[in-house]
Amino acid sequence: MIKKEIYKRILTSLVLLPIIIFSIFSDSLFFNIILLATFFLASYEWYNISKKSFTYLFIGFSIIITSIFSAFFLRGSDNTSQQLFLWLLLIVIFSDTGGYISGKIIGGKKLTKISPNKTISGMIGSYAFAILPIFVIYVLNDLKIVIFEQLTLSIKTLILSLIFSLISQFGDLTVSYCKRKNKVKDTGNVLPGHGGLLDRIDGLIFLLIFAAILKFAQII
Repeated sequence: MIKKEIYKRILTSLVLLPIIIFSIFSDSLFFNIILLATFFLASYEWYNISKKSFTYLFIGFSIIITSIFSAFFLRGSDNTSQQLFLWLLLIVIFSDTGGYISGKIIGGKKLTKISPNKTISGMIGSYAFAILPIFVIYVLNDLKIVIFEQLTLSIKTLILSLIFSLISQFGDLTVSYCKRKNKVKDTGNVLPGHGGLLDRIDGLIFLLIFAAILKFAQII
């Protein structure tokens, strides 16, 4: 059963990832369409799980809207910004996948009561997997397959990878807390192996806002 769910997750990611990468580096129109579709679906899912509480509705919609504007800002129109956006996306995907696989296979002590399925081994797996994208980028740069102009393997990018993974996990736990409070297991069922769209992008939503602040402050 666990292997089946892992295969579903991997297959879904393999289908969606090329579409998302294409949208990042394509013209702005396609990216904007993907972003708006994400906004409406995420908002619909959030409404379904929190419609009984105005407070949850307001906070959730505010965060989703802020993350959408953050995505516009981060992606920009230049190649460097688009590569940065891709790096952030890969960190979330790798972090989430690493946490899921490590938690399911290794198991062990529970991380928090907020989300009973989260384990300490899963958290460590998330951190371990989160640094892999920058190593991949380093190899691509070294082989001159794809040149990432502003991204390279360094202490700074490794530390940022771990911080971004932490923010992503915080977003995951925050949405898990809201689901638990509203007695909902998944935000939807549109993504096989993942549940709803929000179940997949909960960490990304928070990371986009955090990364936009860092970019505005010229830290990244």
